[in-house]
Amino acid sequence: MKQHIYADNAATTKLDNDALTAMLPWLQDEYGNASQPYAFARKPKKALAHARNIIATCIGAEPDEIYFTSGGTESDNWAIKGLVEPNDKQVTITSEIEHHAILNTCNTLKDFGYQVAYIPVNNQGIVSSKALSDIITENTKLVSVMMVNNEIGTIEPIKELAAITHAHGALFHTDAVQAVGHIPIDVNDFGVDMLSASAHKFNGPKGIGFLYIKKGIQIHSFADGGAQEFRMRAGTENIASIVGMAVALQKNCDEMAETQKKLRVLEQKFFEIFKESKIGFIRNGSENHVPGNINISIRNANGEMLLHRLDLMGISISTGSACDSVNTKISHVIKAIGVPPEYAEGTIRISFGKENTVEDSAAVAKALVKILEG
Repeated sequence: MKQHIYADNAATTKLDNDALTAMLPWLQDEYGNASQPYAFARKPKKALAHARNIIATCIGAEPDEIYFTSGGTESDNWAIKGLVEPNDKQVTITSEIEHHAILNTCNTLKDFGYQVAYIPVNNQGIVSSKALSDIITENTKLVSVMMVNNEIGTIEPIKELAAITHAHGALFHTDAVQAVGHIPIDVNDFGVDMLSASAHKFNGPKGIGFLYIKKGIQIHSFADGGAQEFRMRAGTENIASIVGMAVALQKNCDEMAETQKKLRVLEQKFFEIFKESKIGFIRNGSENHVPGNINISIRNANGEMLLHRLDLMGISISTGSACDSVNTKISHVIKAIGVPPEYAEGTIRISFGKENTVEDSAAVAKALVKILEG
């Protein structure tokens, strides 16, 4: 087994070499401020426009519908808080299994007296059209449902949910942090009004992301100050990271079909070995899931123990929600899908990426079996 096997790509991914190479000139030689009027700012300004165009093309949007942010969390906050008006009596709807960037933002709305409603999911983590139809009303202002769940990898029926939302006169936002660069996305075909993404989930740099806002949507600016991002998000643009994000996304989209095929092979290899052990477990999530995401709950096991034992063996995975790693209680997602108590505590997530090999997959499975049977 190689010295370190990284199998937590849903938490973050390795920066792509081409993305890094593309970033360097904007950190060293072409460091001008794109907002300035002099000649030294022209190349950064052109790079900014080119990156915006690449990203828009990758998701079927127009360049002026892409707003650069610091990442998925900021994008989610902006999409939800940016629609709120003083004394607004209209309702925001989200699902029970959203990322905490959505759930905690909704909690803030509730703290200020705004109404929030939550859609339940089935045991595969699917937000059904019926579940949304049962809860949405003419007072609903925004529905926010993630495209791919970060813990169990379930792909949600976004197109159907957006159609129901629009039929009730509301707007639809999707947290697509786990989806962009991994599954095909066309914002117009899906019918979404807003979409959040984060570069470090698709082999781009950390600290940069974007929010797609459909033309014509009335939303408050995120930060006041200068005229950057069409006067909607003030602050000097991070040209190097924006360029790196665009290169990484374009590359992931170009290689998507090949990468998906490879990741399915890795999943198959893992289960081929793990099932031979006869260890009692449940695979969580839907059959329709993002390739590479393996979330399992092992009977009478302890997920935190498994994480640390694997770590000592040079293997990185996660347990519960990776973005809530200080909290070892059973995650809200695992509770929402109804995993039985004797399995729930033994939940781990293995998320393979394009850097992983079949040998990595086999090694992770064998290491798990060794720990559990030892």
